[in-house]
Amino acid sequence: MRTLILLGLAGFAAQLVDGSLGMAYGVTSTTLLLAISTNPAAASATVHLAEIGTTLVSGAAHWRFGNVDWKVVVKIGVPGAVGAFAGATFLSSLSTDAAAPVMSLILLALGLYILVRFTGWGLPKDRLGKPLRRRFLAPLGLVAGFVDATGGGGWGPVGTPAILASGRMEPRKVIGSIDTSEFIVAVAASAGFLVGLGSENITMSWVAVLLAGGVVAAPMAAWLVRHVPPRVLGSAVGGLIVLTNTRTILRSDWVDAGDGVRAAVYTLVALAWAGALAYSIRAHLAEREVVDAAGREGDDVEPAAR
Repeated sequence: MRTLILLGLAGFAAQLVDGSLGMAYGVTSTTLLLAISTNPAAASATVHLAEIGTTLVSGAAHWRFGNVDWKVVVKIGVPGAVGAFAGATFLSSLSTDAAAPVMSLILLALGLYILVRFTGWGLPKDRLGKPLRRRFLAPLGLVAGFVDATGGGGWGPVGTPAILASGRMEPRKVIGSIDTSEFIVAVAASAGFLVGLGSENITMSWVAVLLAGGVVAAPMAAWLVRHVPPRVLGSAVGGLIVLTNTRTILRSDWVDAGDGVRAAVYTLVALAWAGALAYSIRAHLAEREVVDAAGREGDDVEPAAR
């Protein structure tokens, strides 16, 4: 019962972050499942089955708030589905002992990317309005879908920053479009896992509670995307993913580090995470002061002009 409650809370928190950032539901949820010694392929399958429901609700909520570009959804979602199916069948063919550290390394890399990307730069906001071409979106979707299935998450961490970095879409529309297209990817990945694993290796009660937590959070996240500072949230989530997967790797047969080494590494990671989070908060407050100051100057100039 305790595990189900934790999974429900994890699904809620992960979807709240995912709907606000356009990433991290799969990475966060899979990291938790691996931490409680779940088979890597079964963990990714569980998350993707839950994502069929969460992405459907999240996409509908984002569409309601005007956060979706349907052309982008189709151009990136279809090749993403192809990559996800291929990744799911590939992961299903690996042994548990081989897959666990491999998945943790992928998740660790994604966590580091999220942490560095959002701590250092936040979200880019220039070059808005230029079209996104199929020759950019199709390969991106294929790679992101494959990474998503093999890593238990990665559609958002790969797709969202790449489109944001182009500066051609508003951040809220990038996030809404990525979240909506993830429904197609989740369906394809789930089909691949069901073909490769069969349903007997998947705990449906875990799928249900992850789904329930995500469905509750999805509409809130679609609204919060306009209000929550993504820079701070990205640093917080990235650090958590790095810390958790570092723990998994240090305990794996690949490394099998001693208690003293583990403690030292955990301490260093925690300190780096705290520093990154503090930096993000300061940077966000400084950016807000600049915006507020510009607003005050505008208020002063307007009466004078009249």
